[in-house]
Amino acid sequence: MKVSNILEVKGAEVMTVRPSDTVYDVARRLLQEKVGALVVSANGATLDGIISERDISHGVAMHGPRIGELLASDIMTREVVTCGTEDRISEVARVMTERRIRHVPVKEGEKIVGIVSIGDILKRRLDEVMLETRVLRDIALSSR
Repeated sequence: MKVSNILEVKGAEVMTVRPSDTVYDVARRLLQEKVGALVVSANGATLDGIISERDISHGVAMHGPRIGELLASDIMTREVVTCGTEDRISEVARVMTERRIRHVPVKEGEKIVGIVSIGDILKRRLDEVMLETRVLRDIALSSR
């Protein structure tokens, strides 16, 4: 199973914020979109960084009440782990687990073409396990 299989189901929309957006605006957008991370991109197509709920909570601990006034570029993660559409889901899941990250932007060349979360990967794997279970049950029942 490949990352492209997840994007086929969930879609390839990538929600972005600009590096110059305030952390307050980013937090509001995360809440509005009901997502845990947003890609930071000056032009909406290439990756400058990623900003997550975790980045904001770390920012609160470091900067206190003025966190909302800071810019996304001040607290975003700059060295972003990415994957490609042809990468195997199992490999992406392994990297996410090892690096303790929950969102991975998907790139083709320099262009962002999607984002996968640990939830997307777990849902896909659960769907696979359920299908395998049904097939094995049907085989067992038909051989009686």
